[in-house]
Amino acid sequence: MGSFASLLRQGEFVLTAELNPPKSAAASVVRRRAEVLKGVVDAVNVTDSSRAKVAMAAIPAAVLVRDAGVEPIVQVTGRDRNRIAIQADLLGAAALGLPNFLFMTGDDPKEGDHPDAVHVRDLDGVELVRAAASLRDGKLLNGDEVKQPPRYFIGATASPAAPKDVERTIEKIAAGAQFIQTQPVFDVTPFSQWLTEIRRRDKDVAILAGVLVLRSADQAARLAKIPGFALPEQIRTRMRDGSGESEGIAIAIESVRALRALPGVNGVHIYSIEWPEAVALVARGAGLLPRPTVKEVATA
Repeated sequence: MGSFASLLRQGEFVLTAELNPPKSAAASVVRRRAEVLKGVVDAVNVTDSSRAKVAMAAIPAAVLVRDAGVEPIVQVTGRDRNRIAIQADLLGAAALGLPNFLFMTGDDPKEGDHPDAVHVRDLDGVELVRAAASLRDGKLLNGDEVKQPPRYFIGATASPAAPKDVERTIEKIAAGAQFIQTQPVFDVTPFSQWLTEIRRRDKDVAILAGVLVLRSADQAARLAKIPGFALPEQIRTRMRDGSGESEGIAIAIESVRALRALPGVNGVHIYSIEWPEAVALVARGAGLLPRPTVKEVATA
């Protein structure tokens, strides 16, 4: 297991962020984006053609990220591949020494840059987690033995503001999810209710609460129109009345501090759309820097 998993197991409050591979074969872009986050986060999500828009594949991009000195979490969606391709990719990723995976259903291709693409969705978010857990336990989904099983730290996503998400999240945990990353949280009160219900039913899974760094009032207005995206009016008002990026940073810092104070939250996942430099600003403002290392924790 990598440092990310070890820090969680040792009780540290972890910090993750997102890294979007480019819409090109430019390895230098991946390395540059990783360098911005190096020393700031404990791990980065390497996205899988986020928002259904073509980008460099997550697994090779994750190798570049790792080689740049940042621990990757490989995102895997069920949107583009069937169970044969997904299991093959997971075995190959394990052979490359990639231990962390985050599974999700994925955005509908109709919302992306190839709207005529087939929406495969052979496996949904729960089934993807179950497939990874099965491989880790030495079995393909058809029951065949995997003679050298991979070792994975398995993650899944949650949308605390969505109806029935508690049941869906519990399903993912039962399927084998060891950590959960949530959609952005702006209102701590309903999130704490969701968290209480999850913790009532499972005390072991690591929960990383999402924090979105807003950049402008226009961006906030666009995001508020997305179905299921809970962006309170008071946040939109602050972005309209504030000074743009600096107000977005201030809101994110407040969110991190409030979430860190909640029992049962094991870390935060910072979303900073096309603005990786914001992660360090938020982390520093919230008192999350410098980051601990596994060695420091082990000898504390």
